[in-house]
Amino acid sequence: MENKQYRPSWVKDKNVAEDFEVIKSPEIDLYKDFKTDKGCYVLIRIYRDTMEIGVAICDYNNLILKEFRGKRPQDICYAIFRYDEKNKKSWFNIMDHAAYLGKELKKAEMCMVLGCDYYQE
Repeated sequence: MENKQYRPSWVKDKNVAEDFEVIKSPEIDLYKDFKTDKGCYVLIRIYRDTMEIGVAICDYNNLILKEFRGKRPQDICYAIFRYDEKNKKSWFNIMDHAAYLGKELKKAEMCMVLGCDYYQE
């Protein structure tokens, strides 16, 4: 029996790996599945006077170590991750934490542009 490989309709001129598969994402529980990154936690806020977003990097003694500010989420993420790498800080050790930062920065940007209040999850 021939094993036919599923090819998603959005794949046009790309090849798929021999072991390619579509993996359905399970629904997560934001509280039960939450893991603390031992490197740091972040506080995010909007500065409406300068139309910037600020990200405070904090340690678990509740000390603000650095604040990164910028107008676009991608610029802020780039600055944080380059600084982290260059200075060997190891702030982000769990990919979920980095993904959370990106999600929250995009949400903050949207709130800033729309003029509504931003609340960090």
